[in-house]
Amino acid sequence: MDADLADLPDDIEALKAALLVARAEAAEALARQSDDQALIAHLRLQIQKLNRERFGPGSERTARLLDQLELQLEELEASATQDELAAEMAAARTTTVAAFSRKRPSRQPFPEHLPRERVIVPGPTACACCGGGRLSKLGEDVTETLEIVPRSWKVIAHVREKFSCRDCEAIGQAPAPFHVIARGWAGPSLLAMILFEKFGQHQPLNRQADRYAREGVPLRLSTLADQVGACTAVLAPLFQRLEAHVLAAERLHGDDTTVPVLAKGKTDIARLWVYVRDDKPFAGAAPPGAVFYYSRDRGGEHPQAHLSGYAGLFQADAYGGYGKLYEAGRTPGPILEAACWAHARRPFFVLADLEQNARRKARGAAPAVISPIALDMVQRIDALFEIERGINGQDAGQRLTARRELSAPLVAEMEIWMREQRAKLARGHDLARAFDYMLKRWTAFTRFLDDGRVCLSNNAAERALRGVAMGRKSWLFCGSDRGGQRAAVMYSLIVTAKLNDVDPQAWLADVLARIAEHPSQQLDELLPWNWRPLAWVGRAA
Repeated sequence: MDADLADLPDDIEALKAALLVARAEAAEALARQSDDQALIAHLRLQIQKLNRERFGPGSERTARLLDQLELQLEELEASATQDELAAEMAAARTTTVAAFSRKRPSRQPFPEHLPRERVIVPGPTACACCGGGRLSKLGEDVTETLEIVPRSWKVIAHVREKFSCRDCEAIGQAPAPFHVIARGWAGPSLLAMILFEKFGQHQPLNRQADRYAREGVPLRLSTLADQVGACTAVLAPLFQRLEAHVLAAERLHGDDTTVPVLAKGKTDIARLWVYVRDDKPFAGAAPPGAVFYYSRDRGGEHPQAHLSGYAGLFQADAYGGYGKLYEAGRTPGPILEAACWAHARRPFFVLADLEQNARRKARGAAPAVISPIALDMVQRIDALFEIERGINGQDAGQRLTARRELSAPLVAEMEIWMREQRAKLARGHDLARAFDYMLKRWTAFTRFLDDGRVCLSNNAAERALRGVAMGRKSWLFCGSDRGGQRAAVMYSLIVTAKLNDVDPQAWLADVLARIAEHPSQQLDELLPWNWRPLAWVGRAA
């Protein structure tokens, strides 16, 4: 160390220059480290996503892990960019250290449908070399920057002129335009935005009111709530048509989730039920749809009432309230239970979670015991899902043929192996409970081997409920039972639009502009899968 100090110059200016160089080199090293960390996080995220695509959704924990990795990547990318700029500024103070530049992927061009605004930067009027004025244009370089125009508000005034007849003195005037809501003041685009922000983007009305006030348009919370209630009533006929379409399916997915609802001095735990029609896995021609219902509790009478007129295949978890739906001699017809292999896989996955053990080890915690039986079971179930991915989208007959050829031997071998392993386990063992869950419902679990329409999992219903689970974190609870019922109607319409690859907000805006004067006999034309947007811009409600 003494030798290093002896090598330092005595001149103050030289010392300052050396300090600048050292700082620039340190900034460059930090920028490289941040870039490497962001790259590692990006590669880990890609590996997790590829594994998820290859082996199927392992558990809810896997989805949360992906969300956490994406947030971590976002922070690391921001830090890497910040450190890169710091390195550039540090290098600018000295000429002996080159600035660090991150390697970024090539930027994709901006979408062609976006409007372009040309801002001409005037060229030189005289030659910078000789000062001559005889310049000729060779071409131009264009640098595009993505920009956003702040949301603008406007008031549309409909002026209806009156005329009187000079012959008979009669007064003539065009009829008033239809309003979405009687005596309404909000246009369809505004109403669609309020509805989609609340039920599609999970923004409570109080937050919306605060944002609108900051934009110079103060709207009372009670006023926005009035519009939500009125729009729900206006859209109720569409919900009824959607309900009839979904419950006419050959096969349904069903599930439910909790919804806190405000009560006196507390919140009660209510339920939102969903039933999804999705025939795409077996190449069905019917469009997909989802219908939601609200109930104050989770009593079995609720799904029994929802499906009182349904007969066919029903894919759901092992909730006891569904039991009466599967009784023989039921009117109007039998409902056949198809169990969810993804539900059955989860307890085995928890006992064989290698990734969780790796994370525990990285934190210095004692690793959990990994059950080789559970790991073997997970691999057996994953083999079935791998076959399903290969036949997804084929017609029911092709799927059934492939399952009998490829899946049936695996399932038969699995059943023998499961019963052998179960006989070795005590009644209270976690693996024993997981095996019993499947073996007691083995007919429902193996129904996919006899019907090509059946899916291996109930993920369609779980995906439909994902928005509700996300929304609970924002709006915390429903204000009342009526609020829960309105939420069920709006979730049904918005989720169905998404299932049909339709922009929910654009669809709502167009439907609200047309529904007041649309013939009731042609109401199906406004359902998401039949919807053809019309040029309604400029019309007011």
